[in-house]
Amino acid sequence: MAEEFNSELVTVVDEEGVQHQFELIDAIETDDGRYVALLPVYDEAQDIVDDDGELIILEVTEEDGEEVLGPIENDELFDNIAAIFEDRLADLFEIEEASEE
Repeated sequence: MAEEFNSELVTVVDEEGVQHQFELIDAIETDDGRYVALLPVYDEAQDIVDDDGELIILEVTEEDGEEVLGPIENDELFDNIAAIFEDRLADLFEIEEASEE
């Protein structure tokens, strides 16, 4: 029997009130907090082609009993969290780093 894949979609409202839809790729919790890695979801094929494929990494906080996604303000923390996601996703998708010649 084939394994079903159900992606989890997340809607994020930006500072201007515009909604953006993302696919949740991974989530982690560290001593510093909770974080998610997202990829944009597009309706138009050309938007998919034009996308650079870069992950959106956000911090999960709680406000008034609701989960809120926001940017990671600390650059060093962002770099550390991004490296964790990179390692996890490389293992998950069996991505090998290109060797330098």
